[in-house]
Amino acid sequence: MKLLGFQIPNYTFRGVTNDKLFDHVVMLATTAEKAGFDSVWVMDHFYQLPNIGPRTEPMLEAYTILSGIAARTKKVRLGSLVTGVTYRNPALLAKTVTTLDIVSAGRAILGIGAAWNEDEHRGYGYDFRPVGERISRLEEALQICRAMFREEAPTFEGRYYRIEGALNFPRPVQPNGPPIMIGGGGEQRTLKLVAQYADMSNIFGDPAMVRHKLDVLERHCEVIGRDPNTIVKTRLGSLIIRKSDAEAQRLFEQVLNLPGIDKERVRTSFIAGGPDRVAEQAQEFLAAGLDGLIFNMPRMEDPEAIELAGQTLAGLRQPAAAR
Repeated sequence: MKLLGFQIPNYTFRGVTNDKLFDHVVMLATTAEKAGFDSVWVMDHFYQLPNIGPRTEPMLEAYTILSGIAARTKKVRLGSLVTGVTYRNPALLAKTVTTLDIVSAGRAILGIGAAWNEDEHRGYGYDFRPVGERISRLEEALQICRAMFREEAPTFEGRYYRIEGALNFPRPVQPNGPPIMIGGGGEQRTLKLVAQYADMSNIFGDPAMVRHKLDVLERHCEVIGRDPNTIVKTRLGSLIIRKSDAEAQRLFEQVLNLPGIDKERVRTSFIAGGPDRVAEQAQEFLAAGLDGLIFNMPRMEDPEAIELAGQTLAGLRQPAAAR
């Protein structure tokens, strides 16, 4: 597959104090790198999310931690899955991601979406606009970021954002700037923006839902004359992998029994099992038309499990019929 990603969804680790937290996160990232994952992702959130933990659990700022990880890794690509468009001025975001590209010597990815967590917006004082406006802001942000990655002094006047001869020096290391990933599966507008502006698309769901969303994306590409194969298509999900199905299932039951968990949503987002079962389920997603898979391992991020995940997944290939 084109991309195998490891996402870090939480910063709560038993026995790890704040002064040791960064080193622990780096250990997870470097273990993933050595295990065969080719990208490492973090969330762009300020509070912990439902189905992962209490909202009061620690959450680090995305681009600060990514730059730290960049300085301690050598090969993995790095990005936020995904940046909330409402949290940063788009020109500043383009500068921030360009800086990550410099720090990482050309390994940055700009993941971006319309943002959804009203609780965070209220707490931090951001206006939480209706979804239609947030998607319109996303489109303007995409245009600004692309221009600042590719042009020396672009100007843009939109309804929500503007730049005037915006300078972005030093230039990104990657030609045309870091790849842009749009997160989300909205069929009318979000996937249309993917077809128009993105290099990568991340969606959610079971294999049937993934196949449907990719069909919608293909139709949007057809309208504008774009080859959908020029877009790297991934799915973010959660993973529990152990040496046996029984051990993995025991841990999965613990997740299902956590307070406040949406059990149905957890069941559709998780893959749990031993190596053979995990490989089989992962292959079903690739057969649905994906180019890659991104996994988080909430509360299960011990080095042995990461290594086992890499050994199990890194060699999988997208079936020819899905290409």
